[in-house]
Amino acid sequence: MSSTDPQELPSADELAAMSREDLVKLGAKLDGVEIIEYPDPFPVKGTRAEKRAERLVALWFLLAAVAGLAFAGVFLFWPSAYKAPGTSGYDLYSLYTPMLGVTLGLSVASVGVGTLLYTKKFIPHEIAVQQRHDGGSTEVDKATIIAHLADAGTRNGIARRSLIKRTAGIGAGAMGLGVGVFALGGLVRDPWAQTDSPNSLWHTGWQHKDGEKVFLRKDTGDPEEVVLVKPSDMDAGGMETVFPFRESERKDHEALSAALKRSDNPVMLIRLRPEDAAKVIKAQGQEDFNYGDYYAYTKICSHLGCPTSLYEQRTNRILCPCHQSQFNALEYAKPIFGPATRKLAQLPIAVDEETGYLYARSDFTEPVGPAFWERKS
Repeated sequence: MSSTDPQELPSADELAAMSREDLVKLGAKLDGVEIIEYPDPFPVKGTRAEKRAERLVALWFLLAAVAGLAFAGVFLFWPSAYKAPGTSGYDLYSLYTPMLGVTLGLSVASVGVGTLLYTKKFIPHEIAVQQRHDGGSTEVDKATIIAHLADAGTRNGIARRSLIKRTAGIGAGAMGLGVGVFALGGLVRDPWAQTDSPNSLWHTGWQHKDGEKVFLRKDTGDPEEVVLVKPSDMDAGGMETVFPFRESERKDHEALSAALKRSDNPVMLIRLRPEDAAKVIKAQGQEDFNYGDYYAYTKICSHLGCPTSLYEQRTNRILCPCHQSQFNALEYAKPIFGPATRKLAQLPIAVDEETGYLYARSDFTEPVGPAFWERKS
């Protein structure tokens, strides 16, 4: 409860005539506040110490602005088109994501450090004791709290610290710009651009080039050893991880190695058991994507891109070990458990009549992994 007699409260005219200092004192008295200590951080204005503190705070806000603008610049102009490891431009491309994290993180951190330093160096460290009371706020309470807030603004000197105000505004604005660009990046960068580029979001390493067939290749651990796959190589109920291979790249060491490292290349080749193959339900438009009992699905999970490395022969389930998504191999790799909501992309395959090896009839016709939007036909 207030310790002040209601008869001692000022009238409306007296309240309007009171100065801010008088209102501050009145507010403390009405709320039963006893101010033990309320020191001014810089009782002597304009000292070198005060100016050093002001420049230090401004420096952090300025750093936030530079980092925020750098983030926007990296996001918009840094080479972000996919480059396979070992290929020209990969070193620069590989820094794209780290640079985004560093610049945005530095901007956010700098705003936080600048705010903390300002609070530490310029906000008076008040020590007060206040008795709690029940009930809502009166008009007197409202007027005095506004006066307290204004007084705090005057005492911390923000009104006269134009350097800090400007840099804080620039820093917070640049950080906000960076966050906004990040949130709206899908609208700023056009994923539909350069659809014919092998590095665009439209294509994987299974894309056909100049009419050359892309064969299914095993990974033996030696990038230069090429082992292709024939239907007779796999037993019923078996699974093999395969990668793309073009005959023109047989002597190209960089291309052979890159094909095994590109993230959207791994494919799970499954040979169903005869009794299971008769139960298969195929996706619309993909009725001829398989070759007999052989089905090829991307190993990139449609949830968050983890490798779906496990295949249960008895249940015909494809499993992702990261978040336990499960896909039914007998029903076009449809998700049946876990967070994934989209089927695994299916690769159309056939057998080359001349060599007897399995090859990809085309690139994937649907998004691989987490879709970049919805792929157009």
